[in-house]
Amino acid sequence: MPTPPKKLRKQYENKDYPNVVLRFEDGHQIEVMKGAAKTFDCYAGETIKILAMYDKTSKERELVKTWKADEFTDA
Repeated sequence: MPTPPKKLRKQYENKDYPNVVLRFEDGHQIEVMKGAAKTFDCYAGETIKILAMYDKTSKERELVKTWKADEFTDA
């Protein structure tokens, strides 16, 4: 049986966009307001999409970046 990937504790700080949503491979999302930072758990090698949300009343989101878990700052 293969060993599960290593669990990592990372953080993201939103400096550029009014609101950012981090979307993980398993479907869960974390919202980060401008000027704030959030810590989260993820798995080594996991791909996380960074989506900008300019209007909270709209469901429109713009893909800003796609990062691997290792690219985020350690928490």
